[in-house]
Amino acid sequence: MLIAFSGLPGTGKTTLARLLASRLGATYLRIDTVEDELFKLGGASLVESGAGYCVAYAVAEDNLQLGNTVIADSVNATAITREAWRKTAADSGVRLVEVLVTCTDTSIHKERIAARAQGTRASSWVEICARPMDAAPEGAIVIDTALRSAEECVAALENALGLG
Repeated sequence: MLIAFSGLPGTGKTTLARLLASRLGATYLRIDTVEDELFKLGGASLVESGAGYCVAYAVAEDNLQLGNTVIADSVNATAITREAWRKTAADSGVRLVEVLVTCTDTSIHKERIAARAQGTRASSWVEICARPMDAAPEGAIVIDTALRSAEECVAALENALGLG
């Protein structure tokens, strides 16, 4: 199974994806980690071209073909990236579960962003508000982190996945 998380920075997707990966013993892939390493190597143009996502698709496919559950953690904001995750799952012959993480309480979301180190990626509330985010794909599991703990959100996700 491939579980593709998406959502704006600060919604809680990394917290939930890591917790779920730990509980399931799944392979965890975080696009920000891949892109941060590319940036360190002077690969800003690679990041802008989507190379981080492409690397993650390939690593995910390798792990899915080994029979591992893979959890992909990324903003995944557009139909293009979501379709690529669908193709990765289809090429590997596994089920894709799309999870959209939201935080509908603007003040909580803004506090989370303010707590990030200034000057780092995804630390500007103005940039996050201006970031385009396509509507949730049909059939996606939507998890709102505004009024529930991470444990409660993951329990709800496990239930929606038929694991709880």
